[in-house]
This record gives sequence, structure tokens and C-alpha cells, in this order.
Amino acid sequence: MTFDTLPNRPGVGYKPQHFAAIMQDASPVEWLEIHAENYMGDGGRPIAQLRHLAEKFPISVHGVGLSIGGKDPLDVDHLKRLKHLCDWLNPASFSEHLAWSTHEGFYLNDLIALPYTQETVTLVADHVAQVQDVLGRQMLLENPSSYLAFAESTYSETDFLAEVVARTNCGLLLDINNVFISANNQKTSAIGYIDAFPLEHVGEFHLGGHDEDRDDAGDLLLIDSHGREMAEPVWALFDYALNKTGPRPALIEWDANVPDWPELAVEAARAAQVMDKVGKVGK
Repeated sequence: MTFDTLPNRPGVGYKPQHFAAIMQDASPVEWLEIHAENYMGDGGRPIAQLRHLAEKFPISVHGVGLSIGGKDPLDVDHLKRLKHLCDWLNPASFSEHLAWSTHEGFYLNDLIALPYTQETVTLVADHVAQVQDVLGRQMLLENPSSYLAFAESTYSETDFLAEVVARTNCGLLLDINNVFISANNQKTSAIGYIDAFPLEHVGEFHLGGHDEDRDDAGDLLLIDSHGREMAEPVWALFDYALNKTGPRPALIEWDANVPDWPELAVEAARAAQVMDKVGKVGK
């Protein structure tokens, strides 16, 4: 079975320990996301399970290793493996991060923010165009979670993303938790960010949890952990954004301290309630 698009309903990031529960009854979840780098092999249980899941659910492939914002050229072998995955799986969506994670051939186990300048917008746009050309499909670019701002930036993040879209015709993945984290950490307005975002290009939402810490000055510091339920202010921000975009697919991200399936399904059910409310208002 082939699914060409993601439904405007809740999805979750797939974890192998949930395979049996999902195959038995996935409601209210209607689509699944995988991390590309976990499925670049040629066989074994992960690929077998993914083939079964792809018969029942639209699949979104989310990359974490391309280093779209890195100064190094994109890893050609990594791109080939990604293309092989997308060719046989034919996912309904592919996305990556506005971040970098490589330097002079070394891979850093993190997604690092970058300054928003004329130089970096050209670099990112060239990398996005290369990925889309190799894969033969549009990609969605995700806004990052940020812990600081660069003094040399000449673009706002929203204008930077809009410029990349204009140059490449890519789409955007709007991570609501990342917006909230960055606004808190940089002492800016999360609502203002949503208002300035090029929402007409949003193909998907991400929703996740964060942890709290304190910086050296004692100020609240939010960490993008994906390890707990979503905070109430982030739910409110999702409602605000969804009312501006209209229905869109929305993913529950829970990658650390992964709960049993019923707890994850509760988060997805709450997302469905928000989406249903917005749908009724729009009628």
C-alpha cells in the first residue's frame, strides 16, 4: 500500500517496543515517524517491522544526520543510504533539521544552531536543494531549539527560513516545543515567532516535552529533551498556531524515558482533541 501524504491527524515517533500494541490498535494515532539513520541497513528485524508498518500507516522519515547547516559538503554516502531508504519505503514525508552536526569529517552527537547570515542562507539553501535533487522529493526543514543567539546574525530565524523556502521550494516543519524553548531561553515572544513564521509552508507540526534547568545567572533554562509529556503552555501555543494554519499533521515526539504505549496514546489523543476543536471552528 502507498500513502502519498500524511493525514491531518496525530502521529507518533515509532519505537520498536510499541510494535505489537500499534499493530493491534494504534488509535488515535494515524501515522508514524521514523529516524532515517535507524533504518539504513538492508535487513533484520527493524526493516521487517518497518515493512509491516508501512502497509498500515503513512510513514514520515525524519533525518538527524545530514548536517544541513554545516560548512562541510554533505556526506555523499549518507545521502545514498537515505535515497535507498526513501526509494523502497516511499514515505509520505521527509524532513531534516536547520542545524549542523559535522566538522572536518567528525560527527558531533548534537544538533547545533547556526548564525543567520547571507553566507549561511546560501549554504543551507544549496544543501537543501542538493538533498531534494538526490531524493527526488520535497523536504521539510525544521526550526531548531536554541539556547543563545549569534551577534553576527542579520536575519531573524523566521526570515531565514522564509528565504530558504523561496530559494528551494522546500516546506517547513514547525516544532512548537522548539519555539517555546527558544523564546524562553532568548527572552523573546513565542506568539510573536508564530505570527512571523511563514505558516503557509508548514507541512507538519512536532510536539514534545522539555526539561527545566537554571543557567549561570539563575535564569530558567529549557532543554529540548523529548523525555516527558508536553507542558501546558506548549499545548496552548500549538492551539494558537493550528488556528492560524488550519489542519496539519502533528507528531508527538517522545524519544527519552519512553513510556508504555497507553501513556503515549494519551498524548496523541489530546493532540487529536485540539485538532478536532480547530476543525470544528473552521467549518
